[in-house]
Amino acid sequence: PSAPQGRVLAAVAAGGALGALARYGALVLWPTPGHGFPWTVFAVNVTGCALIGVLMVLTVERGRITRPLVRPFFGVGVLGGYTTFSTYAADVSGLLVRQEIAVAMAYTVATAAAALGSVWA
Repeated sequence: PSAPQGRVLAAVAAGGALGALARYGALVLWPTPGHGFPWTVFAVNVTGCALIGVLMVLTVERGRITRPLVRPFFGVGVLGGYTTFSTYAADVSGLLVRQEIAVAMAYTVATAAAALGSVWA
């Protein structure tokens, strides 16, 4: 069963606001200095990927959660607002501009490996 489009949009918007606030809160609580490995964004993206993996298993593979607004609210909304590819890309760019090439490469590889690994875990 699908939800009416207006309810889906409201669920995505509400979830996105909550996810973005959670990411902002993490960045305020654990700020990354102007140099070095951006641990907070790394942790946000990896935990977000792990949670989306769990959500997909529960909704798609096992069909345990069948409510029509769960995936739009949590998947697209909360976890879409929580994770951030744009900040990741900006962090890599900043590291390269500051000539922190090894850190930029480590961050690039570690994020891709950990994020993909956590989705499949």
